[in-house]
This record gives sequence, C-alpha cells and structure tokens, in this order.
Amino acid sequence: MSKQRVIVTGGSGKAGAWIIRHFLESGYDVVNVDSRLPAEPLCRTLLADLTQLGQVISAFSPHATHDRTPYLGVVHLAAIPRPFGHPNDEVFRVNTLSTYNVFEACGLLGIKKVVAASSESSYGMAFSNAVLKPLYLPVDEAHPQRPEDAYGLSKVVNEVTAEMFHRRDGTQILSYRISHVLTPDEHAEVAGQADHPEIRERVLWAYIDVRDVASACRLGLEKDGLGCEAIMISTEITAARQTSAELRRRFLSGVKDIRAPLTGHQAFYSTAKARRLLGWRQQHFLPL
Repeated sequence: MSKQRVIVTGGSGKAGAWIIRHFLESGYDVVNVDSRLPAEPLCRTLLADLTQLGQVISAFSPHATHDRTPYLGVVHLAAIPRPFGHPNDEVFRVNTLSTYNVFEACGLLGIKKVVAASSESSYGMAFSNAVLKPLYLPVDEAHPQRPEDAYGLSKVVNEVTAEMFHRRDGTQILSYRISHVLTPDEHAEVAGQADHPEIRERVLWAYIDVRDVASACRLGLEKDGLGCEAIMISTEITAARQTSAELRRRFLSGVKDIRAPLTGHQAFYSTAKARRLLGWRQQHFLPL
C-alpha cells in the first residue's frame, strides 16, 4: 500500500507529539498544522491560525507541501484545552470557529475523514458550578450533555457542526469524547490520588493514556463507513483504590438508574461503542 498522509492540527500540544509519533511509526506521512512550532520536531509543521479559513485551506492543500501524497484524513486536536486561562468568549470563539474551518476545508478539498477531539467535559460534570451528578450509569454517548462552561459548550457545538458537514459533504467525522489525558510521566501523580477519591469525583475517576488516544485516532481514520458519530474514549477501570460499588455508595448514591453492572473497578464511563465501532481497547493503565 502506498503511503498516505495524515494532518494533525494542534500537533505541537500535549497530546500532539504522541499522536504524530504513533502515525509515523504506523507508516503514515504526517503534517502538523499549528499556530506554534513543537518542542520536538517529528514531522513537517505548517504554521496557521485555524480561526482563519483561508489559512486552513492553504495548510491542508497538497500545494502546501509540494507533493501529491493521498490523504487518509485529519486528526483535529487544536483548541483552547480548558475553560480557564482565557476569557469565556475567546474559548468559545477559537474552539468553534477553528473546528468549523477544519470541517469546511476538508469538504472543499475532498478530505473524507476527520477524527475530532471532543471531551467528557461536554457532559457538564467536570466544570459545573455545583457538583453535577450523572443521570444514569454508566455514562454513554446517549447521556445528555449539560455543560455550564464555555469549553464544554464549544464541544457540544462542534459535535453538531460535525453532523452538518457530514450531511452536506459526506465527510466521516468521529467526535471523540476524551477523558483526562495523561502522558506516561503523569501516571504516578494520578495514581498517588487513588486513596483520595474526592479529588477526582468530578471526572468520575476517569483518565486515558495519550498512547491509547493515539491508537483510537489511527483506528478512526482507518475505518470506513462510520458516518458521523460521537465516541467515548476513556479508561475501562477507575483511578481509585475503592471498588466502583464503594465509590457509588459514597458519591453517587442518588443515581438510581443503573443500566449495566458496575463490578470490581469498572469505569463509570462506557467504552462499549469504541470497542464495537473501532475495535479499540485500552492498553495502558495506572500502576494501582
């Protein structure tokens, strides 16, 4: 099979280098499109402001790299990654406009597959003013999204934007609702919180290793015929010493709608859809 190209937006960020490296090791040609250069150059980087449609089209065009390597698709990571540190309107503007432009550019250039980084924050629990309990367990893709912050709202809007572009252009767009992403050097810190479950209550003791995110991104671009889907990418076991039953009794006793057994240290987010559609499984776990 001839080499195919993957565009990674935001490849200079925390997860970007790991995802770029995974695609390179899997035999793909990779181009990083970001507003800044990476700390470690792994592939070609094209500097672009993704809130400017013309710059996105220019960066995604084959003319940008002067060759005609066929595109497999785009992994869209670029975003302001949390609801604090920037004004709310800027978080919303950058995240929604850049995603719109990525999808628009793909439609105009005939790039037929996108994996876009959404977030568990779209459910609302992570950044709500008061502690917000899930409506049922385990939380899956059908659970209502109830954000109270600009970041979570931007992810909901981006998922609706994906649906529009899929209808219009037929682009396969997978919106990954990703949990708290950990690099390998961050495992020890989070594992050290395992005896203090109150610290991670708002994220339902979820996390995901960046290498598992990378494999999910590759699988999402390699699969055909998936249409437009939101898919949870999260841990299969909790980051807590207590069992799931113990966590539920202490923190989630008011949630009466239990839709699947929660045994052992089983996570409170369901990854069944990722397993079914992508053939993906978590491979990297905390040392608990």
